[in-house]
Amino acid sequence: MATVAERPARVATDERLTYLWETRPGLLGKLGTVDHKEIGRRYIVTAFAFFLLAGLEALAMRVQLAFPENTFLSPQVYNSFFTMHGTTMVFLFATPIQSGIANYVLPLLMGSRDMAFPRLNQFSYWVYLLAGLFMHAGFLLGQVPSGGWFNYVPLTGPIYSPGPGIDFWALGLIFLAFSTTAGAINFIVSTFKLRAPGMTLSRMPLFLWNMTVMSFMVVFALPALTAANVLLELDRKFGAHFYDPAGGGSVLLWQHLFWIFGHPDVYIIFLPAIGMVSTIIPVFVRRPIIGYTGIVLATVATGVIGFGVWVHHMFATGLAPLSQAFFGIASLMITIPTAVQIFAWLATIWHGRPVWKTPFLYVLAFFVDFIIGGVSGVMFGVVPFDWQVTDTYFVVAHFHYVLIGGAVFPVFAGLHYWFPKITGRLLNDRAGWLEFALVFGGFNLTFFPMHITGLLGMPRRYYTYPPNMGWDLLNLVETIGAFILALGVLVFVLNVLYSLRQGEPAGDNPWHASTLEWQTTSPPPPYNFRSIPTVHSRDPGWELQRADETTRYGSETFSTARETIGTSLHDAEPEELWAMPQDSGWPLLLALALAATFVGALSDWWWLVVLGLPGGLVAVVGWLWPTRMKVIAL
Repeated sequence: MATVAERPARVATDERLTYLWETRPGLLGKLGTVDHKEIGRRYIVTAFAFFLLAGLEALAMRVQLAFPENTFLSPQVYNSFFTMHGTTMVFLFATPIQSGIANYVLPLLMGSRDMAFPRLNQFSYWVYLLAGLFMHAGFLLGQVPSGGWFNYVPLTGPIYSPGPGIDFWALGLIFLAFSTTAGAINFIVSTFKLRAPGMTLSRMPLFLWNMTVMSFMVVFALPALTAANVLLELDRKFGAHFYDPAGGGSVLLWQHLFWIFGHPDVYIIFLPAIGMVSTIIPVFVRRPIIGYTGIVLATVATGVIGFGVWVHHMFATGLAPLSQAFFGIASLMITIPTAVQIFAWLATIWHGRPVWKTPFLYVLAFFVDFIIGGVSGVMFGVVPFDWQVTDTYFVVAHFHYVLIGGAVFPVFAGLHYWFPKITGRLLNDRAGWLEFALVFGGFNLTFFPMHITGLLGMPRRYYTYPPNMGWDLLNLVETIGAFILALGVLVFVLNVLYSLRQGEPAGDNPWHASTLEWQTTSPPPPYNFRSIPTVHSRDPGWELQRADETTRYGSETFSTARETIGTSLHDAEPEELWAMPQDSGWPLLLALALAATFVGALSDWWWLVVLGLPGGLVAVVGWLWPTRMKVIAL
């Protein structure tokens, strides 16, 4: 990389650092920024927009089910809504919003100035946005996917779903895999190589551990889903027979490939969320976490065992009894590491002095609802019980308690917790209490009765039901609960919009937290830290809050070039300086070239595929071409 001196050094250190790290003004600067904080904000806003869209679809379905034999939605529209609701929540909200929070927080949390691969980070966001728009484009064309978020064949094969609706789904997920995989690799390398000096593996914040294990799970689990979708598109576009028994294929192959990804994906969603829980609890009970080592080991064990339980989604397909017994035992074993973490969190709270703020309330709600969902989940490991409740609303109740109680509640806790860091202002806590009461109450009013309707035999995925089945009142209660839950989300949105302009100034560390992201300004400067921190404990903010800046951070500012410090994998010993790339538009152009390729594959415009692939190659060459690097001559 060539270098060029562009500015004398006779200016203040902060000004030199700002000059080196700030995003260029104007539209081109915004489109080409590689600032992890800006990319993190975009992830959060985009994912939350998808969350609101999926929530509106859920409300429409609940209106349809409020009364028996209702005609509010047609069967086709209902199928499309529940397909896109589940797909959006799982693929476009749950993981991306946590990746957005991590994108913003992770470099600050580990004392770095950016992610390991800033341009790859930008590329990951643009692909995520374009893939999400691609998957929803079917609404504009009247070709919405309607095969469920699980997309089972043969229903989604060329015979029973001849239009392009399923192609929007399958190709969209293949496209999205570029983003998810790139993001996971970036998190892994950043955590292992850019931690602040002294932040050994045994001093890493638990959120970093959870993000790292989650990222490894993505790398190993996602190829199964991508392979499943590639084979499906070969069946649909070119007449292959991978899922066609008449041609020597197998419909169960789809289920195996999908759930080899699908059940680890539960933990891919869950692990970052409980990393937020492990971060927030010590702050609001005013004591270090109890059982740090046990929590780390339990996190790793969850990641490993999570790959061995996918078949419990297929107990009703007629598998051999030995297979059912093995995977039933594995499904029971997965509860052990989770229980270790829950007991460690409860012990920390028991021995602390709780501060009753909104983030802590959401953590407590997480305990209540995730434990309910976990207990119902253990029941599915008992094969005869699983046979009885498969494809009933008992399953719907279970996974919403696990995914909303176990992931969305911690996400809301994290948004309240890090909002001051991102914006410099506090969310209104009174509005937060109202929001929490509505969300917690509405959620339980919506989903707890589904356990009962499921045990009474109400099947899932049905757009209506006959009267006098014992389900009428419960479904009406569930619909009322859904609107209460939606009102709570609306209060949160209004609180955010108000606080962005009128919120109380937060100061640098309003929660008196112990981690590194709170040891810089709120919001942080473009370069994050004036000097790279040096870590001496698991709680550097509490241990060193009275030390002077040199003691806390060291004297090296690295203010003559855009660079951060690289450290050793285990002990975080300083090894080298990492030159960080400048802003660039090439990642966006590469994402657009890939989007053109997938649009061409969807529409059978093979000429567009032919143009898109070379366009992507040109973007890669431009991305990697040596450029001038900003430096300040001494």
